[in-house]
Parts: sequence; structure tokens; C-alpha cells
Amino acid sequence: MSRLKRWGKELAVLVLLVAVVSLGMDWLRSPQAPPDWSDTPLQTLTGESVSLQAMSQDKPLLIYFWATWCGVCKFTSPSVNQLVQEGENVLTVALRSGDASQVERWLSKKGYQLPVVNDPTGQLSAQWQVSVTPTLVILYQGKMVQHTSGWTSYWGMKVRLWLAAF
Repeated sequence: MSRLKRWGKELAVLVLLVAVVSLGMDWLRSPQAPPDWSDTPLQTLTGESVSLQAMSQDKPLLIYFWATWCGVCKFTSPSVNQLVQEGENVLTVALRSGDASQVERWLSKKGYQLPVVNDPTGQLSAQWQVSVTPTLVILYQGKMVQHTSGWTSYWGMKVRLWLAAF
């Protein structure tokens, strides 16, 4: 019994340590909205002009910064695509992934139907101070309410979007 108790304590310490490190890394890598973000229209690959302010007004908006060359994005992108298919409010930013036709070919090959703003030089991502892919930012009613970087599960994103409305 004491062995089980000791293992339980060690597991609790490990979980706490992982949580602290994860929160610390999120804080260190936290993106910052540029001062004029709400006034800047963005163009998607389909030619649609979108406003983050308008998109985040009625329900939380998940902005997903990703790249075709990002290893971790291979695990996160299918979940983001599923959220889009379910009608969640999502906009993605393809960071340094080539020109529009290259990004479109990559999306087609993967079978993703994502609303994408192409950021071929990384200028938009730099304005948001995104230094890690994937990075998730949630805006609601004109404010950044949550963010995280690295792998996030489908349910992690779903819960973050739900919590952002409160």
C-alpha cells in the first residue's frame, strides 16, 4: 500500500510539473495582437476579405497559425479541419508555406477545407509575435481571450472555444 501511495505522490508531482512547464512556455511564447489588428482586412486564398473584429463579434474566433513544413501541425490540422466542418468559427494563417497555389495544392492533397490567409513571408505572424507553429489564438468581441502553442487536441480546442464565450 505504501508503494502505491508513493507512486501516487510521484505521479501528482509529475503532473503538476508538466502543467507548470506548459503554462510557463505558453506565457513565454504568448502572441500579442498588433495595435491595428481590428482595422486590417485580411484576404483568404478564395479572395474573400475578412475582418477579425467582425468575425469575433458574435462568437469566439479560433485563429490557427500553422505551416506545411510544421511537424506538430500534422497532428493538429486534422482537428482544426474537423472544427471547420462542424461550423466552428475558424480562420487559419499559413506561415511561410509558399505562394497561394502551393498552399492550395497542399490543402487539396490533405483533403482540408480550411479558410486560409496566406502569410508567405511571415509578416502577419511577426505582427502577432507568433514564433512557434502551431499557435492558436482565440478572439472574442474584439479581445484576445486565450492562446496556446504546440499540439492541442480536438477537445482542447473545442473546450477553449466554449470557455472563451464566458
